[in-house]
Amino acid sequence: MENTVALVTGTNRGIGQQFARLLLERGAKKVYATARNVERITVPGAVALPLDITDPQSVSAVAEQAQDVTLLVNNAGVAHAQDVVTGDLDKIRAEMETNVFGTLAMVRAFSPVLARNGGGAIVNILSAASWFTYPGSSSYAVSKAAQWSLTNGMRMELRAQGTTVTGVHVGMVDTDMTAALDVEKTDPAEFVRIVLDGLEEGRSEIVADDLSRRAKAALAHEPGLFAP
Repeated sequence: MENTVALVTGTNRGIGQQFARLLLERGAKKVYATARNVERITVPGAVALPLDITDPQSVSAVAEQAQDVTLLVNNAGVAHAQDVVTGDLDKIRAEMETNVFGTLAMVRAFSPVLARNGGGAIVNILSAASWFTYPGSSSYAVSKAAQWSLTNGMRMELRAQGTTVTGVHVGMVDTDMTAALDVEKTDPAEFVRIVLDGLEEGRSEIVADDLSRRAKAALAHEPGLFAP
């Protein structure tokens, strides 16, 4: 990590904040910490930049400012907990705009930067919900399944320029997004340590917890049989 210049999206709290903090602890040369509300970024030593990944002008502006990036961590995401048939369509579209098209916008903007800097790496934070759906939140699962497929396409297309693309799947992490759920959760700092260890090992896919491992294994069976 000593020569890494990282940019992390969604660093105002939770997983993104821990990514920025632990990258610096592991010796990253520089970490750009980004969020829509830059005043909420509180990671000592990080370079704070305003960024809305759903706004093309905002994405372009950050890419212009961060020309030395060698590691892009696409962490920013939203979950609106909608059923796909009866849910609020605007909220469903917002999940797709952020989780899928926002991630794509960041990769399209930064892949030339990474190529100029020797190839580098991209980490996309996905979900165990990439591989299953459940009542009351199927729209989120749709967006994460699409983001997983997006990640696989990016990995194939960017291999020629020397950019590695790693997809990370995890179930429940103890963040504001899951605060109302009374279930077993992974500590965000521990989750980020797992991801950084896997990245240093050169892994293209990181399945970070038991829920994600069981969800992936369930893909071999009939749809609908997996119960979180």
